Amino acid sequence: MSTVALDRTQSPAGVNYWPDDRCAKAFWSQRDAPPYQQLLADTAAWLDPRAGERWLDLGCGGGQLTRVLWEKSGGTLHEVVALDCAAANADALARLRPTLQPVASARQVRFLHADFSHGLGACAADSCDGVVSGLAIQYAESYCAESAAWTTDAYDRLLTEVGRVLRTGGRFVFSVNVPEPNWLWVAFRGMHGVFRTQKPLRFLKNSLRMLRYGTWLKREARKGRFHYLSAPVVADKLRAAGFGPVEQRVSFAGQAFLFRGIKE
Repeated sequence: MSTVALDRTQSPAGVNYWPDDRCAKAFWSQRDAPPYQQLLADTAAWLDPRAGERWLDLGCGGGQLTRVLWEKSGGTLHEVVALDCAAANADALARLRPTLQPVASARQVRFLHADFSHGLGACAADSCDGVVSGLAIQYAESYCAESAAWTTDAYDRLLTEVGRVLRTGGRFVFSVNVPEPNWLWVAFRGMHGVFRTQKPLRFLKNSLRMLRYGTWLKREARKGRFHYLSAPVVADKLRAAGFGPVEQRVSFAGQAFLFRGIKE
């Protein structure tokens, strides 16, 4: 097997790489890439975690946004729940906690293994002051067996679910990719990240793997499985889910939209 071969899980609706350990670990390396650093900084600028609040990190990956929340609050948040469908990210969060400034306990920063395509049933209504997500919610997927087609039901339901778990006035800050994202451009802009990482060979290998996953993502998005939507469409969906006002900007080397909405 090639060193960049992709793990996969199979369902009647198609292959899904997101729960795989190898996929999760490949995307940990993106934190060293300049386009991701830009997106992380832009997202952090729109986050305002306050003492005693509870936040939810949807599709947490390796926990970079969880780190931002905790450290920007000065360690005064009541809790950050980092949710992801890949069990391997539990290990990433466990390694993250002792490196936080200040250090967080397993109660203060905890991992929740769940697939948000099925909703946020593990989270109570009005239980969060804020929700953050980085390039994740666009992968909420729903397949209709009767029509043998992908739908936007899971994506729309997830936005409604975020509104349900947020208290009135709660903040939702998230990024999603633009229609037809140019992964080669992201890779090109990110290549000098190899000089920022302590493990350059692993960075290069994972960059190649991410490019291969990107091919899969774009192919599935064209089928309607994943949702690389225009900014006006996303903004309209947010308003329909009860958010307003809605702010937006472009980041990630021009390949992502960043949104902020307030639960009305």
